[in-house]
Amino acid sequence: MEIKRTNSESVDFKNLVKDLDAYLAVTDGDEHSFYSQYNKLDKIKHVVVIYEDNVALGCGAIKEYDANTVEIKRMYTTPKSRGKGVATLILSELEKWAAELLYKKCILETGNKQLEAIALYKKNKYTIIPNYGQYIGVENSFCFEKKVS
Repeated sequence: MEIKRTNSESVDFKNLVKDLDAYLAVTDGDEHSFYSQYNKLDKIKHVVVIYEDNVALGCGAIKEYDANTVEIKRMYTTPKSRGKGVATLILSELEKWAAELLYKKCILETGNKQLEAIALYKKNKYTIIPNYGQYIGVENSFCFEKKVS
């Protein structure tokens, strides 16, 4: 597998995000419009796309939250690529990139219906934290963090 660092202008990233949004529209149900307002691509400058044989398998991004923290955004793996370690590879590369940019921790939010995502973050040593920012008081959100170095 090939790891590519890029930005939100990547055509492959945009196509993967379209698939992600279609998937989330189903799984999030009535809450989808609330969550989608926080998933715009215009402020995302750091994107990772994983390829195998020139086919994009998955993506993820980091976006500055504050001077010490990045938020992990737009994590997605195509259905055919799941269970092959693609998401862990994306997450690891995003953490490495965050550390290179001198951030101290990564935070993220996922929905309580995203059982695979919750398992992924726990497996990769993310810990549940109180909901932050726009997710405060949102019962369907789980927030996580991990220190990076």
